[in-house]
Amino acid sequence: MAHPDVDEERLLRDMANGSITAFEQFYEKYASLVLHIALRIVKDRMEAEDICHDLFLEVWKKAGQYDPKRGSIEAWLAVKVRSRSLDRMRKKQRLPIASEENATLEQASTAAAAEENVLSRLDREVLRQALGKIPPAQARALQGMYYEAKTQRELAANMNRPLGTVKSLIRYGLDNIRKQLSQSGWLESLGGERKHE
Repeated sequence: MAHPDVDEERLLRDMANGSITAFEQFYEKYASLVLHIALRIVKDRMEAEDICHDLFLEVWKKAGQYDPKRGSIEAWLAVKVRSRSLDRMRKKQRLPIASEENATLEQASTAAAAEENVLSRLDREVLRQALGKIPPAQARALQGMYYEAKTQRELAANMNRPLGTVKSLIRYGLDNIRKQLSQSGWLESLGGERKHE
C-alpha cells in the first residue's frame, strides 16, 4: 500500500492492550494475505490454515513488536508467515530420508535459516534498491527464492543452471546485498539487535 498504515497501527496498539475487537478487525483485513503466502509455500490448505492460525495467535500476543520504521504491516506479516512456513517444511523434510540426502537437507536448512535471518531484517524498499545494484543473475536467484518462494531446485530448472551454481548465486547475492546495505549505512542502523523479528 502506498499510504501509511495508520488505522492498522492503531489496531495493533489496541490489540497490545487486549482489544478483541481490534484483533478481529486486524484478522479480517490480513487473514487472506497470510493464508495466500502460506498456501503458496506449503501447498497444503490445512497446513497453511494451521500456520495462519499460529501466526495470528503470535501477533495477538506480540502486537507491540511491530516497528513501522522497519516497513509496512504487510511486509512484517509476509516475513513472519514465510519464516513459519519454511520452518514447517524443514521439519517435515527431516523425517524419513536417506542419510546422505538428510545431511544435505540439514546443510541446506542451516544455510537457508541464516539467509532467512538476514533477509527478514531488510526493509523492502532498501532491498529492492540493493537488488538493482548486484549482478542480474544473483538478483534473479534472490527474487525467485524470496519473493516467488521457489526452491533452489526450481530456480535451477527455471534459470537453466546447475543447482550448485544457483546456490552460489544466492550466497554471493546475499553477500553483495550485505555490502550494498553496509555501504549505505543501513546495516549499522540495526545496531546490535540480533533477535529474529
